[in-house]
Amino acid sequence: MAKLSIVDQNKKEVGNIELAPEVFEVEVRPEILQLVVRAQLAAKRAGTHATKNRALITGGGRKPWRQKGTGRARAGSSRSPLWRGGATTFGPQPRSYEFKVNKKVRKLAMKMALSSRLSEDKLMVVKSIDLPEVKTKAMAKVKQDLGLGKALIVVKEADKNLALSARNIPGIKVVEADKLNVYDVLLHPELVMLEGAAVDVQERLK
Repeated sequence: MAKLSIVDQNKKEVGNIELAPEVFEVEVRPEILQLVVRAQLAAKRAGTHATKNRALITGGGRKPWRQKGTGRARAGSSRSPLWRGGATTFGPQPRSYEFKVNKKVRKLAMKMALSSRLSEDKLMVVKSIDLPEVKTKAMAKVKQDLGLGKALIVVKEADKNLALSARNIPGIKVVEADKLNVYDVLLHPELVMLEGAAVDVQERLK
């Protein structure tokens, strides 16, 4: 069982936390992570693209010229896909890009993402981040004190002051523990978990 130091927002050690090996020491398999990230990004796609086929384009009901004798090619409609202003053949239509990934696979991918951050020594557990008011400058100081670059901060429950203070700082994202996802963990090279969030995530994934 891995033991990690808990620090305060000034990066002073204030305790230790034991991390369950079945959550934070799982063998990383890139194909599982790739599948779950692809599913997550596919679910975000709007899928509202559309082109007009011959049934949707107005006009073109009259035959442009007679069938024979003009020397031109046969034509039945001026809305043919061959003509300028005509329909589109086999164009994209509204659809959903979502595909199912089993719950066990999603859970395993989350464990792998967390394990990768621990193995890379990029996981930090912070006792708490207390900001008395919404102030970007105060959050910037916390970021500097903790030595963070591009980091994902996981909190146990919504913290308005923290979220609003961090939203204008490039590279910093705050997310609640129940909304933690594989894509966000992999997108940010550093992972910061508040103590309560670390315990909550560990209990859910065990």
